Amino acid sequence: MISNQVLQNSIEGLKAITRVDLCVMDTEGKLLASTFELSDGYESAVLDFVNSPADSQVLAGYQFFKVFDEHQLEFVILAKGDSDDVYMVGKIASFQTQNLLVAYKERFDKDNFIKNLLLDNLLLVDIYNRSKKLHIETDAKRIVMIIETNLDKEVNALEIVRDALEVSSKEFVTAVDEKNVIIVKEVDEDETYEDLCKYAKGVKDMLVGAEMPDVRVSLGTIVGEIKDVSRSYKEAKMTLDVGRIFYSDRTVVAYSNLGIGRLIYQLPIPLCKMFIKEIFDGKSPDDFDEETLTTINKFFENSLNVSETSRQLYIHRNTLVYRLDKLQKSTGLDLRIFEDAITFKIALMVVKYMKYMETFQY
Repeated sequence: MISNQVLQNSIEGLKAITRVDLCVMDTEGKLLASTFELSDGYESAVLDFVNSPADSQVLAGYQFFKVFDEHQLEFVILAKGDSDDVYMVGKIASFQTQNLLVAYKERFDKDNFIKNLLLDNLLLVDIYNRSKKLHIETDAKRIVMIIETNLDKEVNALEIVRDALEVSSKEFVTAVDEKNVIIVKEVDEDETYEDLCKYAKGVKDMLVGAEMPDVRVSLGTIVGEIKDVSRSYKEAKMTLDVGRIFYSDRTVVAYSNLGIGRLIYQLPIPLCKMFIKEIFDGKSPDDFDEETLTTINKFFENSLNVSETSRQLYIHRNTLVYRLDKLQKSTGLDLRIFEDAITFKIALMVVKYMKYMETFQY
């Protein structure tokens, strides 16, 4: 449960303070961490100590100590030297390693609980019982963020994120698959969605600095009770997909900002096909030339303002009017009329959604 690197850092820190060499081994005599070079044949001495009833022992100039986890022997620590001072350092190393075991076990228990909470695998009574046992507040406001990393399977995205972020005791960082890292963040009373989006952007920028360039972050909604965290997670998952379809230029997308894209995402494909057939009479927006599509998009960007759109396209106002008239003849929709513009905009978004579903074979 504890990585060898953590054990190595622990004993190196103790050696720096006490100048006593230490090493940590498992119950089979395998070396896990050490501050000095061990002589050959130490494994048999370790195994003899493991099988003995003693909790500590002096053998051949080394002090041996056992480290237990709930009466189960986990590690053997060697301290180089046979003086009382070395014995004291060995006991401190044993105590520190035992505390690390407890801390990492609690972290594992919390991590396991959060994963099951996100995936909606727990009964309501179990959520509250385990929260109490793990000292997790049940009525704190929280939000779920998903970090999409697109890293190779060989790269541990979760560890990179944990190392890059300064995670407080009120936040949980976990993963339920290989590419996406999940943050369950506690929300302060005065924090708004705008503040949370700024936080998410800060996380993204920090990870880009940690050599994770292709990062996108999605946010669910704020929930008031721990039992609703799974809902925020589902919303964040949907936000990733909806953002990928309709807002591909954004690297941070919140569920609260999805707008009509959220509704289109939940439409059945047969209904979408029927809608497009009715609007475009069996044609597709892909049949429009690039000039027409550019004109349409710029017209929408400028809130159906003819003068501003023609200015930004560097064309005469009459040229834009001509293009809009031509579009009206081919589709029956006049984009200068608000209702027709909404219909056309929705149709374009529906086509995007259908393409996405076909590409990913959902």
